[in-house]
Amino acid sequence: MPAVVIIGAQWGDEGKGKATDTMSGRIDYVVKFNGGNNAGHTVVIGDEKYALHLLPSGILTEGVVPVIANGVVIDLEVLFDEIDTLASRGIDVSKLRVSSSAHIITSYHRTLDKVNERFLGKRQIGTTGRGIGPTYADKINRVGIRVQDLFDENILRQKVEGALEAKNHLLVKIYNRRAIDAEEIVTELLSYADRLRPMVTDTALELHTALRAGKTVLFEGGQATMLDVDHGTYPFVTSSNSTAGGASTGSGIGPGEFSRVIGIVKAYTTRVGSGPFPTELLDESGERLRRVGHEFGTTTGRPRRCGWFDAPIARYSARINGITDFVLTKLDVLTGLDDIPVCVAYDVDGVRVDEVPVNQSDFHHATPIYESFPGWSEDISAARTFDELPANAKNYVRAIESMAGARFSAIGVGPARDEIIILHDLLD
Repeated sequence: MPAVVIIGAQWGDEGKGKATDTMSGRIDYVVKFNGGNNAGHTVVIGDEKYALHLLPSGILTEGVVPVIANGVVIDLEVLFDEIDTLASRGIDVSKLRVSSSAHIITSYHRTLDKVNERFLGKRQIGTTGRGIGPTYADKINRVGIRVQDLFDENILRQKVEGALEAKNHLLVKIYNRRAIDAEEIVTELLSYADRLRPMVTDTALELHTALRAGKTVLFEGGQATMLDVDHGTYPFVTSSNSTAGGASTGSGIGPGEFSRVIGIVKAYTTRVGSGPFPTELLDESGERLRRVGHEFGTTTGRPRRCGWFDAPIARYSARINGITDFVLTKLDVLTGLDDIPVCVAYDVDGVRVDEVPVNQSDFHHATPIYESFPGWSEDISAARTFDELPANAKNYVRAIESMAGARFSAIGVGPARDEIIILHDLLD
């Protein structure tokens, strides 16, 4: 039975939560393998809307085991707030598994994230200020705090003191902030230990055992391809591997286990934060996409930058991730437009470039080359088969599919759970 990866194929916010939720009735485990609470999924079930930031969206489906794997960084206050909120709404959260090797976001990581962004000034990355980057930096520098450390007070104290030794010099002497007391951090982290302990396990072993037993496991990426620390628009990226390869390192499951990679793309493009965005619209068309598409961050509430569909980015994502299937979301947002431009290539200093430029400076200077397609005015939210779509909507979908590098297997036609057209079985 398959291990399936689902990733964002643009700059995030493509609708991965809905795609995961669509399949979760046939899935046994849903695994979050990277990132933290710096991104969110919004899932609509009936009249209920759920905003998830740290928990895998599979937690909303009865019978599914949600897993926070080793590649995730965890803010424990956010984790338990989210658990309590879902429990108060009748959602069973008792099956949650947390990797003992996942790293912990502390209050000093959040402090450093915010002061560093202010210090950068015009060179800001546009982080969420949640402490994600500093936590991953500590992980790589081998001074991080892991979940398992909360269960050994002596080890925890030694690690916190070691981590703060250099950080306090930085805070006091460079940023003109007060030093952070190690004992306060230790006390805060230990306050979560008893509640966290029953959730903690060797998640890599449990997932391996589940796959050997014929279970279906879905690996759900946070952020998206163009925000991957290695393959995205560096330095305007996240601090983890949000591409399909991150599913293996972030969970402890070998790459040979994965049978399918599903990429999620919007019928247009959005991004949050700084960095290049060739198709960005700074006019009424961009405002319309933002307004109709409700393009505001699930985690931060920030308005998203909006632009037309970018075919070179879709092709790049297909190649980098080995995408077997795309899920196209928010096609309904384009309803009512007379013409719909699609970026088919870039102009870089007078030269046509058909793929995403490898050099950062070239991508910053890239301007889109558009091909325009006729729009449609009919309401498509009730369509459940491809043939029920208006002719121009079908033509648009087929056109961008031909440019994207992999087949479209599902099409979102509205925000509700069932407002989707299935063209190919995503798990078969």
